[in-house]
Amino acid sequence: MDAKLRYKAKKIKIVFFDIDDTLRVKDTGYIPASIQSVFQQLRARGILTGIASGRGIFGVVPEIRNLKPDFFVTLNGAYVEDKNGNVIYQNCISRKQVEDYISWTKEVGIDYGLVGSHHAALSVRTPTISNTIDVVYPDLPVNPEFFLEEDIYQMWTFEEQGDQLVLPDSLKESLRMVRWHPHSSDVVPVNGSKARGVEQIVEYLGLKPENVLVFGDELNDLELFDYAGISIAMGLSHEKVKEKADYITKTVEEDGIFYALEGLGMVEKERNFPQTDIENTVGPVALIQTNHGDLKIKLFPEQAPKTVANFIALSKDGYYDGVIFHRIIKDFMIQGGDPTGTGMGGESIYGESFEDEFSEELYNIRGALSMANAGPNTNGSQFFIVQNQNLPYSKKEITRGGWPEAIAEIYANEGGTPHLDRRHTVFGQLMDEASYKVLDEIAYVETGTMDKPLEDVVIETIKIED
Repeated sequence: MDAKLRYKAKKIKIVFFDIDDTLRVKDTGYIPASIQSVFQQLRARGILTGIASGRGIFGVVPEIRNLKPDFFVTLNGAYVEDKNGNVIYQNCISRKQVEDYISWTKEVGIDYGLVGSHHAALSVRTPTISNTIDVVYPDLPVNPEFFLEEDIYQMWTFEEQGDQLVLPDSLKESLRMVRWHPHSSDVVPVNGSKARGVEQIVEYLGLKPENVLVFGDELNDLELFDYAGISIAMGLSHEKVKEKADYITKTVEEDGIFYALEGLGMVEKERNFPQTDIENTVGPVALIQTNHGDLKIKLFPEQAPKTVANFIALSKDGYYDGVIFHRIIKDFMIQGGDPTGTGMGGESIYGESFEDEFSEELYNIRGALSMANAGPNTNGSQFFIVQNQNLPYSKKEITRGGWPEAIAEIYANEGGTPHLDRRHTVFGQLMDEASYKVLDEIAYVETGTMDKPLEDVVIETIKIED
């Protein structure tokens, strides 16, 4: 995601989503779990949301309604409602235009459908029609004179001709076709489109096109892509849609919408902070047995898989047995894991230094187990446990610095070393009060040159409970 697009995203005040193969997979109904988070986060940021679909409002499935969008641009912009059912805009097809269209379908030997604001009907029911329309509107009634009962906002063709089918000149003056299926086109007012419907909302809200971001995938999104400040095509979009898009994201199944909005800085991944809930965090446990007592530590393989694998393998091989904590600084940390006892040695199971694994979910709070290093991506076998109990900063100050509130509160109340975040890989956390007592006892031993204890603090062994 380039910086220019991220800058434009700062002006976005409303986001419109197509439904089929954008918010959900049309053929299966699958909606990614991330979509719920998208709508919640946009709402929390004061950004409005809308549906912009070729579907009628009666075809907006409950899962989409449950997202509580603010506006519904339906029937390719011909009928627009707000979340309370108030009509913002409507663009009916005249009775004469409907009658002329039906006469033409009979002349060329094709079937048709008629769509009102909240209902629709078919001219006839055939296997082709069922296979085409039922995935969107199941069980529509057959009523070729539906237009005598309801205002019509959109019509359908049902045929085998595909793009070869064109409206006669007499109808082209007022109607146009938008292909949406190999066997069907939407027939809409010539001046109608999703863009027209969205434009009505934008004017109603006193906004500008630059305040609009849209997601789509099909030909009926083309005008909308021309109109909006930012247009994003889904991964499996029509090629013409991709050509117009400012950005092409991943597919529905790959969380394409969340991926794009995250790249624009408009949503964030929901983060869990396992250090704040050690008892309920699933993961292996390391018991570091020392000559001062035991340190019980929960490991976090999900956030730091390579680091945890290294630590577990070395522990099980007895690599740390008899190794000392060679550097201890009270109100800071205790460091060990170097078989030479000098702070200059130690190797990983990978045979060389390995890369950092910084996680937005793990921090160097008091009791954190982190990797010692000599700079970026120089991890080996050495580690340290954060012991500092006091920081001269309030939660508010730490939060302003960019730390999550939950972590800032721990730093302010319990201590830690936030200046080491994104510099040292956190991969574990002390689990109980007994371990913290041992940690503090070790931290207060007498030390000499290079912060090395005058009497060895020894790791007798490290046991792993997978």
